[in-house]
Amino acid sequence: MNSRNTDIGLLLLRLSFGAAMAYGHGWGKVSRLFSGEEISFFDPFGIGPVASLALVAFAEFVCSILIGLGFLTRLAVIPLIITMMVAVFMRHAGDPFGTIEKGLMYLMVYVSLSFTGAGSYSIDALIKKNK
Repeated sequence: MNSRNTDIGLLLLRLSFGAAMAYGHGWGKVSRLFSGEEISFFDPFGIGPVASLALVAFAEFVCSILIGLGFLTRLAVIPLIITMMVAVFMRHAGDPFGTIEKGLMYLMVYVSLSFTGAGSYSIDALIKKNK
Protein backbone atom coordinates (compact mmCIF):
# COMPACT_ATOMS: atom_id res chain seq x y z
CA MET A 1 0.00 0.00 0.00
CA ASN A 2 1.43 3.37 -0.91
CA SER A 3 1.68 6.40 1.34
CA ARG A 4 -1.11 8.29 -0.45
CA ASN A 5 -3.57 5.44 0.14
CA THR A 6 -2.55 5.28 3.79
CA ASP A 7 -3.09 9.02 4.17
CA ILE A 8 -6.53 8.81 2.54
CA GLY A 9 -7.39 5.91 4.86
CA LEU A 10 -6.30 7.92 7.91
CA LEU A 11 -8.34 10.90 6.70
CA LEU A 12 -11.47 8.77 6.30
CA LEU A 13 -10.90 7.11 9.67
CA ARG A 14 -10.41 10.45 11.44
CA LEU A 15 -13.40 12.11 9.79
CA SER A 16 -15.80 9.22 10.36
CA PHE A 17 -14.83 8.38 13.93
CA GLY A 18 -14.39 12.04 14.89
CA ALA A 19 -17.83 12.97 13.57
CA ALA A 20 -19.53 9.87 14.99
CA MET A 21 -18.13 10.45 18.47
CA ALA A 22 -18.67 14.23 18.49
CA TYR A 23 -22.23 14.08 17.18
CA GLY A 24 -23.37 10.69 18.46
CA HIS A 25 -21.96 10.91 21.97
CA GLY A 26 -20.22 14.19 22.77
CA TRP A 27 -22.89 16.70 21.75
CA GLY A 28 -25.48 15.03 23.98
CA LYS A 29 -23.14 15.24 26.95
CA VAL A 30 -22.29 18.90 26.24
CA SER A 31 -26.02 19.67 26.01
CA ARG A 32 -26.69 17.79 29.23
CA LEU A 33 -23.87 19.64 30.98
CA PHE A 34 -25.44 23.02 30.18
CA SER A 35 -29.10 21.99 30.52
CA GLY A 36 -29.47 23.30 34.05
CA GLU A 37 -30.85 19.95 35.19
CA GLU A 38 -29.39 18.01 38.09
CA ILE A 39 -26.56 15.85 36.79
CA SER A 40 -26.20 12.21 37.61
CA PHE A 41 -23.19 10.64 35.89
CA PHE A 42 -20.72 7.79 36.44
CA ASP A 43 -17.95 9.08 38.74
CA PRO A 44 -15.14 6.50 38.75
CA PHE A 45 -12.47 8.75 40.27
CA GLY A 46 -14.54 10.47 42.97
CA ILE A 47 -14.30 13.96 41.47
CA GLY A 48 -18.05 14.38 41.30
CA PRO A 49 -20.61 13.70 38.58
CA VAL A 50 -20.47 17.22 37.11
CA ALA A 51 -16.67 17.17 36.77
CA SER A 52 -16.77 13.62 35.36
CA LEU A 53 -19.40 14.62 32.80
CA ALA A 54 -17.42 17.75 31.88
CA LEU A 55 -14.25 15.72 31.25
CA VAL A 56 -16.10 13.16 29.15
CA ALA A 57 -17.92 15.91 27.22
CA PHE A 58 -14.57 17.62 26.52
CA ALA A 59 -13.04 14.37 25.33
CA GLU A 60 -15.96 13.16 23.25
CA PHE A 61 -16.85 16.51 21.69
CA VAL A 62 -13.81 18.81 21.59
CA CYS A 63 -11.14 16.15 21.16
CA SER A 64 -13.20 14.35 18.51
CA ILE A 65 -13.45 17.55 16.48
CA LEU A 66 -9.67 18.00 16.80
CA ILE A 67 -9.17 14.45 15.54
CA GLY A 68 -11.50 15.03 12.61
CA LEU A 69 -9.50 18.13 11.67
CA GLY A 70 -6.22 16.35 12.25
CA PHE A 71 -5.12 19.05 14.69
CA LEU A 72 -3.04 18.06 17.73
CA THR A 73 -4.11 14.52 16.94
CA ARG A 74 -1.67 12.63 19.14
CA LEU A 75 -2.60 14.83 22.11
CA ALA A 76 -6.34 14.78 21.37
CA VAL A 77 -6.50 10.98 21.45
CA ILE A 78 -5.20 10.81 25.04
CA PRO A 79 -8.44 11.97 26.73
CA LEU A 80 -10.43 9.76 24.36
CA ILE A 81 -8.30 6.71 25.15
CA ILE A 82 -8.80 7.32 28.86
CA THR A 83 -12.55 7.86 28.38
CA MET A 84 -12.96 4.67 26.37
CA MET A 85 -10.86 2.66 28.83
CA VAL A 86 -13.08 3.85 31.69
CA ALA A 87 -16.23 3.12 29.69
CA VAL A 88 -15.13 -0.36 28.63
CA PHE A 89 -13.20 -1.59 31.66
CA MET A 90 -14.98 0.21 34.51
CA ARG A 91 -18.45 1.46 33.62
CA HIS A 92 -19.40 -1.56 31.51
CA ALA A 93 -17.16 -4.15 33.18
CA GLY A 94 -19.06 -7.41 33.27
CA ASP A 95 -21.56 -6.32 30.61
CA PRO A 96 -22.06 -8.55 27.56
CA PHE A 97 -19.63 -8.12 24.69
CA GLY A 98 -22.30 -6.47 22.54
CA THR A 99 -22.51 -3.64 25.07
CA ILE A 100 -18.77 -2.94 25.14
CA GLU A 101 -18.01 -3.67 21.49
CA LYS A 102 -18.50 -0.09 20.27
CA GLY A 103 -16.32 1.27 23.06
CA LEU A 104 -13.59 -1.22 22.21
CA MET A 105 -13.73 -0.22 18.55
CA TYR A 106 -13.39 3.47 19.39
CA LEU A 107 -10.56 2.63 21.80
CA MET A 108 -8.62 0.71 19.15
CA VAL A 109 -9.03 3.52 16.60
CA TYR A 110 -7.71 6.08 19.12
CA VAL A 111 -4.80 3.86 20.13
CA SER A 112 -3.97 3.32 16.45
CA LEU A 113 -4.06 7.08 15.76
CA SER A 114 -1.71 7.61 18.69
CA PHE A 115 0.83 5.50 16.78
CA THR A 116 0.17 6.71 13.23
CA GLY A 117 -0.68 10.35 13.77
CA ALA A 118 -3.15 12.14 11.51
CA GLY A 119 -1.48 11.55 8.15
CA SER A 120 -0.70 14.00 5.36
CA TYR A 121 -4.23 15.34 4.93
CA SER A 122 -4.39 17.14 8.25
CA ILE A 123 -3.67 20.41 9.99
CA ASP A 124 -0.83 18.64 11.82
CA ALA A 125 0.84 17.92 8.47
CA LEU A 126 0.39 21.55 7.35
CA ILE A 127 2.02 22.81 10.54
CA LYS A 128 4.90 20.35 10.20
CA LYS A 129 5.38 21.33 6.55
CA ASN A 130 5.52 25.06 7.39
CA LYS A 131 8.11 24.65 10.16
